Amino acid sequence: MSENIENKVVVITGGSSGLGEAMARHLAKLGAKVVLGARREDNLKKIVADIQSEGGEAAYAVCDVTVREDVDALVQKAISSFGGLDVMVNNAGLMAIAPVSALRVEEWDRMIDINVKGVLYGVAAALPIFREQKSGHIINISSTAGLKVFRGGAVYCGTKFAVRAIGEGVRMEAGKDVRVTTIEPGMVDTELVQGTTHSKSASAMGDMYGAVAIGADSIARAVAYAIEQPSDVDVNEMVIRPTAQEM
Repeated sequence: MSENIENKVVVITGGSSGLGEAMARHLAKLGAKVVLGARREDNLKKIVADIQSEGGEAAYAVCDVTVREDVDALVQKAISSFGGLDVMVNNAGLMAIAPVSALRVEEWDRMIDINVKGVLYGVAAALPIFREQKSGHIINISSTAGLKVFRGGAVYCGTKFAVRAIGEGVRMEAGKDVRVTTIEPGMVDTELVQGTTHSKSASAMGDMYGAVAIGADSIARAVAYAIEQPSDVDVNEMVIRPTAQEM
């Protein structure tokens, strides 16, 4: 158990696999009460059942982060299940890599809806609660793609630069009682890489990830580190790459 994590109520979007699943399992072991949101209910049920079978506390709500009402309902699920909200982790994301000239406009729209608007909806659902109770923590998952643009990643990188900017803006405005953390993972072994449908880009991404990707638990530990700090310590930004990753 961790003194500053135990009994905290943590909402995690994109909780049905990958980083979100790893965060939920890790934080639950540290004593947090986790509430998972995602579209795949079967996955959510299994993860919650696993956590509960190990003595942890967990709940879920089916949630599409592109629908504001779904995100609001996810936060309300945390309140109805565990009596409050302490941490909002805006983790859901889509990575669809392709040259701009390929004109994958529908993929652009989808990335903007999930990666940018989904984060904003999470902020909108949590921030009023945090202001009222004069405590709370918003954690946004950006990417090393939010630090440096790479060929084929113009739109994806744009969305992740936006997440970083939003996090810093919210931090400046939120006041002394609300903490804001932006985490920028590098190549991590999750389903994220499967979002790329452009064949040449998918092959290149698969090769790169296959060579250097680290486990999702590395990001889960970073999230726990940010949460467990004393309330007067705000870890604003963390970049976590595989040692072998150059970009």
